[in-house]
Amino acid sequence: MKYGIIGTGAIGGYYGSKLAYSGQEVHFLSHSDYQFVKEHGMQVDSCDGSFHLDHVNVYQYATDMPKCDVVIVGLKTTNNHLLVDLLPPLLQEHTVVVLIQNGIGVEADVQQMFPDLQLVAGLAFICSAKTEPGRVNHQCYGSINLANYSCKDESVFTAILNDFKNANIQAGSVPYDEARWKKAVWNMPFNGMTVALDTQTDLLLKNPATRQLIREQMMEVVGAARHQGIQGLDEAFVDKMIEMTDNMTPYSPSMKLDYDFHRPMEIHYIYSRPIQIAREAGFPMPKLEMLEAELRFKAAAQ
Repeated sequence: MKYGIIGTGAIGGYYGSKLAYSGQEVHFLSHSDYQFVKEHGMQVDSCDGSFHLDHVNVYQYATDMPKCDVVIVGLKTTNNHLLVDLLPPLLQEHTVVVLIQNGIGVEADVQQMFPDLQLVAGLAFICSAKTEPGRVNHQCYGSINLANYSCKDESVFTAILNDFKNANIQAGSVPYDEARWKKAVWNMPFNGMTVALDTQTDLLLKNPATRQLIREQMMEVVGAARHQGIQGLDEAFVDKMIEMTDNMTPYSPSMKLDYDFHRPMEIHYIYSRPIQIAREAGFPMPKLEMLEAELRFKAAAQ
């Protein structure tokens, strides 16, 4: 299948490059890095084995890109308003769009923008960053779960999943609501707490007070999900997420990097939307509501 990548950053750059390295035809949209990547290719420095793409199909404008079978969106959700212009040039009748993005409610809003579009959610568990042109630094982990949101042909969904696996990416299929809320168990505490306390993931867990607070915030997410009848989230999953983070390279999540580099933070989909959904279901999330308020204060002060 022919793949298009919108958002060639830490996420789109990594997964798109892995697919291209495995032999898939991949086309990258890259505004700021366009000239560098066109001349020098893409470098992935990875804990699983580094590699370089010498010749990259890279474009500065979406209107120059070909129609694709699959489009992977790696944009921050703060830029989703750009999809109205970026997506249509790549779409054909049966195109499937994979949203590898953070938060709750993303697919519903994109579906509203494109009612007939076939959507798949991509939930990446990865420590990755792009801090210079044409280079992705993959520090640890790297698995991805795919959840079918509105893809009509299950065989196409399976083919996408297999392409990821054939690119040496650990990939699995999971129910949509379970997948989004499982990702929120990690995202909601760690993204915001690293910003609020100006720190990294490892230090939050080394301090007994913040380690306990992180766990309580995770349990709020579990409670919100279970209050909606979503299965697969429990204390054992929280323990697994904490253990995984204990073993992780000291890490600044995407929201911390956005704050440090004075970029808009993804507060709406990571915090406001799930908090609203939980509240409407009769389950308040007081610790995460406080964290959201702190993040909005810091965002306004930037």
